[in-house]
Amino acid sequence: MNSPTTGLRVSSIIFALFGIGHILRLIKHAPVIVGSHHIPMSVSIVALIVAGGLSLWMWRLSNLKTIA
Repeated sequence: MNSPTTGLRVSSIIFALFGIGHILRLIKHAPVIVGSHHIPMSVSIVALIVAGGLSLWMWRLSNLKTIA
């Protein structure tokens, strides 16, 4: 088993799951309240872009043949 490849793929899947969670929040308009603060939907849009980008980046890195 190639440990760096496995680690990158697991991380990629975790970020993809976070992205799916943000997509579901955006579709269902689910409110998020932390303490007494309401978190706006724009935060989920940014988080979706970041999580999706990290997921794709790590998946592509896991496919490189130069990983030791």
